[in-house]
Amino acid sequence: MGVRSAATKLHIPPSAARGGRPTFLPLVAVILLCSASYLIGVWQHGGFASSPSESPAVSIATSVACTTNTAAATPKRRTRYARSRASSRSGSPPLDFSARHAAAAALDDAAGTASSSSAAPRTRRYPACAAKYSEYTPCEDVARSLRFPRDRLVYRERHCPASERERLRCLVPAPAGYRAPFPWPASRDVAWFANVPHKELTVEKAVQNWIRVDGDKLRFPGGGTMFPNGADAYIDDIGKLIPLHDGSIRTALDTGCGVASWGAYLLSRDILAMSFAPRDSHEAQVQFALERGVPAMIGVLASNRLTYPARAFDMAHCSRCLIPWQLYDGLYLIEVDRVLRPGGYWILSGPPINWKTYWKGWERTKEDLNAEQQAIEAVARRLCWTKVKEAGDIAVWQKPYNHADCKASKSPPFCSRMDPDAAWYDKMEACITPLPEVSSAKDVAGGAVKKWPQRLTAVPPRVSRGTVKGVTAKLFAQDTELWRKRVRHYKSVISQLEQKGRYRNVLDMNARLGGFAAALAMAGDPLWVMNMVPTVGNTTTLGAIYERGLIGSYQDWCEGMSTYPRTYDLIHADSVFTLYKNRCEMDRILLEMDRILRPRGTVIIREDVDMLVKVKSVADGMRWESQIVDHEDGPLVREKILLVVKTYWTAQDQDL
Repeated sequence: MGVRSAATKLHIPPSAARGGRPTFLPLVAVILLCSASYLIGVWQHGGFASSPSESPAVSIATSVACTTNTAAATPKRRTRYARSRASSRSGSPPLDFSARHAAAAALDDAAGTASSSSAAPRTRRYPACAAKYSEYTPCEDVARSLRFPRDRLVYRERHCPASERERLRCLVPAPAGYRAPFPWPASRDVAWFANVPHKELTVEKAVQNWIRVDGDKLRFPGGGTMFPNGADAYIDDIGKLIPLHDGSIRTALDTGCGVASWGAYLLSRDILAMSFAPRDSHEAQVQFALERGVPAMIGVLASNRLTYPARAFDMAHCSRCLIPWQLYDGLYLIEVDRVLRPGGYWILSGPPINWKTYWKGWERTKEDLNAEQQAIEAVARRLCWTKVKEAGDIAVWQKPYNHADCKASKSPPFCSRMDPDAAWYDKMEACITPLPEVSSAKDVAGGAVKKWPQRLTAVPPRVSRGTVKGVTAKLFAQDTELWRKRVRHYKSVISQLEQKGRYRNVLDMNARLGGFAAALAMAGDPLWVMNMVPTVGNTTTLGAIYERGLIGSYQDWCEGMSTYPRTYDLIHADSVFTLYKNRCEMDRILLEMDRILRPRGTVIIREDVDMLVKVKSVADGMRWESQIVDHEDGPLVREKILLVVKTYWTAQDQDL
């Protein structure tokens, strides 16, 4: 019975199933046909001449190889990327899934799917924006900001385009003469003037050693308003008051950062600062910081919370940042308290500190400055902060390790309703963010973090305490190893990742637990990663990222990022388009990626192959050169990787 049923299923003739005399002629015919089919297929795909060692990984490693020629590409001149792709055709061809996946996309299109992320692949050529948009920041547009209230600088907060009519659907050009930035650490001290062609600060801050023009270069002497002897000496003075060298302080927040010299010089001490300042408070100050290879974002203390979770930073800093800490019931200092870790430090230099020495130069009365300092001291006491010391031009306060002994007065009270980590257009409130409960007055609220660099791979307290949704200590360890494996694979297909200094400013658009950034840090690469956690995903991971000693922010990728064009050398996008499917148009995200990516920058996109083909169809119309390569676990995995190189062109080459 079993043999008969099998014979029926496989359509074997009954005589054969019963064990009749075998016939070999059909079998021989099948073998000959299969062999002929195989030989024809091999001949059509390049014959037998190619080396067995030549693979898509090798061709991609060549195709995104670093180039140093800064001349604009022309239509008649193929880039090195294009030449290598052409040459690789004699060997293993690039992976091309468009034909076999177009039918499914066409069915989506026929069904009337609204989102372009589900539309059939079409190549739309995106034009260049006008040269006046070379420094365009969609959510901090100067003209749009004038529609909003000036009170408390609300007009300088994020105000994104409200309609399609306001959105640019074009490629933001680099300024004429743009050149690849200097590699780190040289970039800390010098940049090309053509990349950020502004002289305003060189005049306004000439005596303060912020920045100066030197021929076709910009020089950054490392000075600041309150550290005329240089940032290094200033940081050494801070180090006499708090422990900057034992690894206990890793993440820092610089409010009103100028050109971010404080953050730039902290990096040599293994301290990673998030620097922010509003757009146009001083012309292009954040853009200068980014051009130097220093982490920075456009931001302002106004009415919204800063876009960071509670208990994120080990240290916060204000050097004559002109923020009115004593006003609005201490609202801005209350916000600093929210983002400071238990036991974290707040450093203040400039008015009103040491007013007895500087009151004449500040053109203010003794009474006014004394009243301001007393008001700041009062807010700090209500926050239960302890004043560590005031020495010369610097004053330092410390946040308590817990609130066990904090007897807060009625003003400000403890917050009772808001999620302490909610910080995407959430309004600041004049109440203290309560720290997690402790069993002893000696405990660190929320758990203590290890010193750097051990904290990079140690299980974050938020994970061990179960406050990160869906993540256990075991899953965290697995994620860390997974990203080490993935980064090794990236380096095998992108040769520049092995070149120290090729990439400096890196963005992870969907950072999850920060595994990609951690793997790069463990490899010792001289770069930093901005870890963005999408607001439509699991936002509880950003706090754990900070506990690892990394930095990042919340972000909705249907909106522009609070940064200048040409910020990043490398952008990593893991499942971003799947996450935002049916939320906004795919090209809106891709155009934003193009805006913030430097010429000749690299993009790594991980998606299911169906989604990746659609992404590539849009990317092919954006002056990007791209190729799909296999997953690190081989060709049978549906998830693939799209590798992209942004071609070099400037406002002078808009018609190319």
